[in-house]
Amino acid sequence: MVMIHTVYRETKARPGFLIALAFFAALAAIGLGAAWYMEHHGHIVTGMNNGIVWGLPHVFAIFLIVAASGVLNMASLASVFGKLPYKPKARLSGLMAIALLVGGLAVLVLDLGRPERLTVAMTSYNFKSIFAWNIFLYTGFLAIVGFYLIVQMTRRWQKFTTPVGTVAFLWRLILTTGTGSIFGWLVARQAFNAAMMAPLFIAMSLSFGLAIFILTRMALDMGCDRTLGNALVERLGRLLGIFAAAVLYFTFVMHLTNLYSASRIGVERFLLLDGGIYPLLFWGVQVLLGGLLPIAIVYSKAGRSPAMIALASALVIIGGLAQVYVIVIGGQAWPLEIFPGMQVSSSFGDGQIQAYTPSLPELLLGLGGIGIAAVVTMLGVKFLPILPSEDGEAVEQPAAA
Repeated sequence: MVMIHTVYRETKARPGFLIALAFFAALAAIGLGAAWYMEHHGHIVTGMNNGIVWGLPHVFAIFLIVAASGVLNMASLASVFGKLPYKPKARLSGLMAIALLVGGLAVLVLDLGRPERLTVAMTSYNFKSIFAWNIFLYTGFLAIVGFYLIVQMTRRWQKFTTPVGTVAFLWRLILTTGTGSIFGWLVARQAFNAAMMAPLFIAMSLSFGLAIFILTRMALDMGCDRTLGNALVERLGRLLGIFAAAVLYFTFVMHLTNLYSASRIGVERFLLLDGGIYPLLFWGVQVLLGGLLPIAIVYSKAGRSPAMIALASALVIIGGLAQVYVIVIGGQAWPLEIFPGMQVSSSFGDGQIQAYTPSLPELLLGLGGIGIAAVVTMLGVKFLPILPSEDGEAVEQPAAA
């Protein structure tokens, strides 16, 4: 009788790996510099205003936080659902979940305007606010997934992988529900206040997270002379197609539900038809490029090619950023309905559609979050036994009697 044992090793620092690490480190440093620039000069140097207080950095932050939950799906498939082909990917999945959340939270904190006052948010809680709940959801996620990684890498604790993985799986569902509820429970914004936001964000997390995992793992394999194997890549591509279809479905149901309410026809028409950049991003980038096209790729003959699956993953990421932009920015651009049934005007632009043009510092700060996530991931695979020596390579050892 034999026991299948997967060997995990630290990644050797090859020239390409070091060049990529230096690039992402520079990107993170530029993002920090952009944050300092906005802190020093004030938010007047950004495109934000009294109507749109969450700008492009929040788009990147929310995208990374949502993807952090979804990228853990590889580990959940192995430890919770017993899908053994995904077990060698579990450690990288957990590391990337931590890295993406750290990158997203870094952007979120640095975009607050007064990041040094974060201690107030961490010590004074208003539990009627979903924002207070998320402090515990995010820190709890980091702690649980960190312990999950330790359990996987400690031989005598590996028997606890399934229960700890189950807790991590449930916690990430709660975390993504909480992130979606930030928007779903904001009754003041007609584009936000929708119960469908929570399941939509869960579907988005699965789609975005898997797309990022596929591209990251392919990039790491190229730098380490390894391969996932065409059969597994094809399987991941088809899974990505299912998740992308789920995002389109929940998006359709949410907008259809809003259109059923007469009070929301105005904001729906703005986002889907008359809103300028927002309908373009919704139909052209989110639905077509980020949804229908990737689904068509992965379910066609081209879906057997790793390069085409990588293209589909990249399109899902681009469409995901567009989707978050439409939700966050487009939802704020529509004016608040302070006095229903009446026209409101003021020197602050009340009652008017808000204009927003992202500035370069905002873009750099958002990209800096991606740089931070990439650096954390690359340092993790460099110094920790995260990646298996070969996927599918099994070292046989005598099983214990």
